[in-house]
Amino acid sequence: MPSYRYEASDAIGKVERGLIDADSPRAARTQLRARGLTPLAVDSVAPQENAAAGAPRPLFGAKMSDSELAWTTRQLASLLSARLPLDAALTATAEQAERKHIREVLTTIRSDIRAGHRLADALATRPRDFPEIYRALIAAGEESGDLAQVMEKLADYIEERNTLRTKVLTAFIYPAVVACVSVGIVIFLLGYVVPQVVSAFSQARQELPLLTRVMLGLSDFVRSWGWLVGIGLAAAFTGWRMMLRAAPARLAWHSRLLRTPVAGRFILGLDAARFASTLAILTGSGVPLLRALDASRQTLGNDRLRASIDDATTRVREGVSLASALQVQKTFPPLLIHLTASGEKTGTLPDLLERAAQTLSREVERKAMAMTALLEPLMILLMGGFVLLIVLAVLMPIIEINQLVR
Repeated sequence: MPSYRYEASDAIGKVERGLIDADSPRAARTQLRARGLTPLAVDSVAPQENAAAGAPRPLFGAKMSDSELAWTTRQLASLLSARLPLDAALTATAEQAERKHIREVLTTIRSDIRAGHRLADALATRPRDFPEIYRALIAAGEESGDLAQVMEKLADYIEERNTLRTKVLTAFIYPAVVACVSVGIVIFLLGYVVPQVVSAFSQARQELPLLTRVMLGLSDFVRSWGWLVGIGLAAAFTGWRMMLRAAPARLAWHSRLLRTPVAGRFILGLDAARFASTLAILTGSGVPLLRALDASRQTLGNDRLRASIDDATTRVREGVSLASALQVQKTFPPLLIHLTASGEKTGTLPDLLERAAQTLSREVERKAMAMTALLEPLMILLMGGFVLLIVLAVLMPIIEINQLVR
């Protein structure tokens, strides 16, 4: 039964909007009148037809967040495990959703299912809400006939990925806040406090100490050219972002990042853990290895690593083992390569890939904690040292004046 988006008014003129299931637009209007509403507009919800017609999709608009996607997947998996039909599971999940966008997405997917489309095909019409790996796993679940179990794995995968991301971001929030506050305090001291205090010594006709003169020079520079420096930094950042839109420049930058002593190993571990986890869940759900490699490549944020996976995929297609193909690139961690080789020999590739993902994730979390443990006191020491220099620049003229008076 198709769905329709309606707009109707009640007896007091209040406009109500929502979705309704009916056999036709006329039946939808009849249902609305039975509720005591006056139909103003009834439009068909048919995303599959719009996609087939080439209707453009907005680049910027509502989108399901990772937490909402995990919740939706978990709800559908639970309902399907309870032997509910897919149509009923979509209906129940849409009714429980708090956000309007989620309800509309699930309703349009349900309309496509009722029209005879596969779930993976219905999800393909919403690429902003459901990434490629998600659709590949759903297709594998439909082909194997165990959609509920696959969706349970999907929910676990999304939740674990969100947990790792949250831990990493949380670890770096405090140093970032300290850095921003430190820069603001220094700019305020140089731009306002230092000139106000030191100007009191200008009438003493005494040569100011070198440190005080340096601070006054920095203060004059901040007040005269600070705004221009800010504009220049913003322009440089914008130009850098525009430069990275070009594939060769982005590849060179990402390759340089991986060679960075500390940050490079952190980025490699994070992407390798994501790749191993994705490949584990895809191969464990029956997705062919070549297709799983292509879908796993989409989860990588580094173009250099993506190029490595492209080359490895080509080698696997030619008959080379996955471990050997990954080892040729000399990019991925040895732990991932060794466990992959062991998994291919013993026929337990998904399990050992999952073990590699868990080990790499714990290593990334440990490195993030270690980096923040060093960054936090370092930022405090840098800020304290600069404030100490400013205080000395203010106090040294006072000390010299006191000595002259004596």
